[in-house]
Amino acid sequence: MAKQTNLHCSFCGRSRDEVKILIAGQEGHICENCVEHAQEIIVQELQQRTETQTTQYKFNIRKPVEIKEFIDQYVIGQDDAKKILSVAVYNHYKRITQKQSNDEVEIDKSNIIMVGETGTGKTLLAKTIARLLNVPFAIVDATVFTEAGYVGEDVESMLTRLLQVCNYDVAAAEKGIVYIDELDKIARKGDNPSITRDVSGEGVQQGLLKMLEGTEVLVPPQGGRKHPEQKMIKLNTSNILFICGGAFDGIDKVIARRINTNAIGFNVNKIEQEAQRTNLLQFVTAQDLKSFGLIPELLGRLPVVTHLDPLDAKTLRAILTQPKNSLIKQFTRLFSYEGIDITIDDAVLDFMVEKALEYKLGARGLRTICESILTDAMYELPGTDVKKLDVTLEYAMEKIGNSKLNMLKVA
Repeated sequence: MAKQTNLHCSFCGRSRDEVKILIAGQEGHICENCVEHAQEIIVQELQQRTETQTTQYKFNIRKPVEIKEFIDQYVIGQDDAKKILSVAVYNHYKRITQKQSNDEVEIDKSNIIMVGETGTGKTLLAKTIARLLNVPFAIVDATVFTEAGYVGEDVESMLTRLLQVCNYDVAAAEKGIVYIDELDKIARKGDNPSITRDVSGEGVQQGLLKMLEGTEVLVPPQGGRKHPEQKMIKLNTSNILFICGGAFDGIDKVIARRINTNAIGFNVNKIEQEAQRTNLLQFVTAQDLKSFGLIPELLGRLPVVTHLDPLDAKTLRAILTQPKNSLIKQFTRLFSYEGIDITIDDAVLDFMVEKALEYKLGARGLRTICESILTDAMYELPGTDVKKLDVTLEYAMEKIGNSKLNMLKVA
């Protein structure tokens, strides 16, 4: 009994008679007052940690004009796509940050789908916007997804990559951007519903529906297939902006049939008709995408449809020199690391553009052509006494003529 009267709280020192409850531990005791104070400390500490995590992704919301001005520094041309993307992104994050009103007006998400040939800048546009807004950004490839239960990845794995980007900060991930590339590769094989199971086409589109619209998804933290024993992370996709892109090779024929570009008559403007025929993607609509193989339910969840214009000679010439990270600036920096001053004649730049148009490789083709011309110099000059390199038209034509790139024939 003597031991019982000497019991006291190991934290505040109060005796057994001064408190209501004294909880015993292995080597000490704690009273109910200290438990309450400890609970308050835990709540405050967790709140501070949460605030510290979210400051890493403090949204930098800009006006649509400011967003487009920023994109202009990195992407040449594509003014229509820039405007549509700027407005859609601004409205999306304005919807997230504004307080809910009491008039029962709920603004839906403005997911985006971009249609454009390869090398026109679809991925670059999405990357640039994410850099400006300072939000978690993940790029996923639609070709790896299959319907649940088949070899491949579940559609939920794209959210795993978004979580990995922001170090599993769920609050930040729920306001991020996911860019789904190669969306055209999951188109179904015809305009009619499949008779057989289309596990990598229509089945994937069905799996994307709820995720694009906004729902709570159980995400495997390390990716891969779901297993009953695996711990899941619950993620709400209602505020995640999905941007989809694809080349949709062959959709120009679908558009041509719809708008009837082969009209004849005395009042037909042949010049205008030819201009339309060279850029049919400007007339793309959701109906064309449905005919290509996207299901109507998916298109309803991608309300913003925009196109990217094919790159002409003037645009390709500007891409070489004007952006902040242009190709010529990149190669100039590479040679400067070796103490070599490189100059490239204007005639060489025009020659590069001519070859890029000939091979139909888009902006990515410019990089291939630059590598073909400068590879020998980058191999031979480091470690020598050469401090200046002049790239002339004759030098460029010789290197292209000797490269395997010259064997590329375009029908």
